[in-house]
Amino acid sequence: MLGVLRNRTYARLFSAQVIALIGTGLLTVALGLLAFDIAGGDAGAVLGVAMAIKMIAYVAIAPIISALFVRLPRKPVLIGADLVRAGIAVMLPFVTDAWQIYILIFVLQSASATFTPTFQALIPSVLPDERDYTRALSLSRLAYDLESLLSPMLAAALLLFISYHNLFLGTVLGFLISASLVSTAVLGPVGPVDTTAGFTERLTRGIRAFRCVPELRGLMGLNLVVAMATSMVIVNTVEIVRAQLGGGQAEVALLLGAYGAGSMVVALGLPRVLDGVPDRRVMLTGGAVVPVALLAVPAALTLAQGRMQWVILTVLWILLGAATSMVLTPSARLLRRNSDQDSRPAVFAAQFSLSHLCFLLGYPLAGTFGAVVGLPAIAVLLSVIAGTGVIVTAREWRVPAPVATPSPTDSA
Repeated sequence: MLGVLRNRTYARLFSAQVIALIGTGLLTVALGLLAFDIAGGDAGAVLGVAMAIKMIAYVAIAPIISALFVRLPRKPVLIGADLVRAGIAVMLPFVTDAWQIYILIFVLQSASATFTPTFQALIPSVLPDERDYTRALSLSRLAYDLESLLSPMLAAALLLFISYHNLFLGTVLGFLISASLVSTAVLGPVGPVDTTAGFTERLTRGIRAFRCVPELRGLMGLNLVVAMATSMVIVNTVEIVRAQLGGGQAEVALLLGAYGAGSMVVALGLPRVLDGVPDRRVMLTGGAVVPVALLAVPAALTLAQGRMQWVILTVLWILLGAATSMVLTPSARLLRRNSDQDSRPAVFAAQFSLSHLCFLLGYPLAGTFGAVVGLPAIAVLLSVIAGTGVIVTAREWRVPAPVATPSPTDSA
């Protein structure tokens, strides 16, 4: 898998992605501590609004930026997005009110909604061979999983020696290094662009592709599946461990680590699997695991006791991590296959926007509604929604019918 890093351009871009992810991880920790300083006991509400703003920026901004910047070279777009993120991170330690956090987070996440789809749409041109591209997708999945595991540990180690305000400086440094690495990467020209298309047509090009292409309609159903699984894990793991199991912060980290471990194991093994197994089979298998695993959560919470409860929930979190990785890792192959040089930025931006729209549904359901109906009930509801997504995918993304071969009698 690491052989793909022999491509110097991709190696620089991947390094930029990893370093920017580490900076983002430090930002997440520092932002939580800043919210507590400003709002005290209402810090959770401040962070909840900030997360909602992040998702709204992701959903709304990515297609607009793609349509506006389609004629621009990719390198200055990526560098500009990194510099904007670094500038916002410099300002965050000096805020004194929650509304200032909301404005800065919207600008920062709008820059992220510019950087990420542009970066993702660029990689297929850097790695035209599908085997190399698949291995790059697995590396990217590993980078996201490792960031979620290592960034909190790095932040905790740094906080032993520095104030949390200085974590923002780590974020700034991460974005600046990312911009520097992108600036040294040798990128080809944007390629031919349809200059006759108006802004509205460019804005809706990616969404129209999702509406017209069966594979992409199927991917939309799987986006819903991933959002339900991730929302259950991210939003409710703390409450499950602290309130239901009586565990502490270390146990929370362990259960979240089980989810990340499941994802990483699959990401490591998928390139070889995808050499011989169709994307549809792999992704639908992962999608089908999610509703089953979610449906087992209420049984683990209400029927199991003591150590067995821990074992069952750990296994379920590993399965959820593995299942989401089975969907997410190959998903960009579908986007690449159903786009060309001209439409690729719009298609990747549409996927970025539509997938986060599913998260915008999942997070409030798992959190706010879950607090009303209880954890077992919300796990069942999320399972039903995920199951619906699997059914939509199976119906919309069908296996092409084999072409009939004329028999000798037919030709006679």
